[in-house]
Amino acid sequence: MTENRQRPFEGMDLRALDNGTGGENLRFTGYASVTNTPYEMEDFLGPYTEVIRGGAFAASLAAGADVPFKVNHGGLTLARTRSGTMRLAEDSRGLHVEADLDPRNPDVQALRSAMERGDLDEMSFAFRVNAQEWSPDWSQRDITDVDLHKGDVSAVNFGANPATAGAVLRSHDVAAAFLALRDGQMPPETAQLLRTALAGAIPEVTEGADSADLSHFATRLRALNF
Repeated sequence: MTENRQRPFEGMDLRALDNGTGGENLRFTGYASVTNTPYEMEDFLGPYTEVIRGGAFAASLAAGADVPFKVNHGGLTLARTRSGTMRLAEDSRGLHVEADLDPRNPDVQALRSAMERGDLDEMSFAFRVNAQEWSPDWSQRDITDVDLHKGDVSAVNFGANPATAGAVLRSHDVAAAFLALRDGQMPPETAQLLRTALAGAIPEVTEGADSADLSHFATRLRALNF
């Protein structure tokens, strides 16, 4: 399975709720993903369209995926499905997030300030691809099943992450190798090993890439006359 991050979707809200003791709790709501809505991605081989299809989250949610809520996919966990402080559900729009945040937490205070000022108004999520389909010309990727377990949902500055092969490969080392191959910066013997790996003869060279990803990269690289 491969790690991925989807581009941003708006519609976040953070509301103060009376906790019944004179204080307040904060409830965050938003959509980490909107399904059946194409968005543009790009890797080093060029742009393509990506779509998260409806139902893609069903199996992972049903299996009780352990998912944290974060800011910019990093830092301290602010809520979590396992602890019951966050709830995820897929509806007709997409992946809905509802998280109970602790207003005493300095990171929550910073998030609240950024949202109230309008400086932070997008969401993103990290996940692994279980099933996908590419169009015959490799211009569109339809993701039909994702694994949210130990990924995350995040409030983010900018949610799109189109710059790296991490969109389809888990290994950054493999991504760097593809870039070196494309740019002619790889020793001939190493380049030949990678080309052989693309044909599936040396799978350990591309550890972290599943067969669909490998086929995708092989086809697109060959289209560039590699």
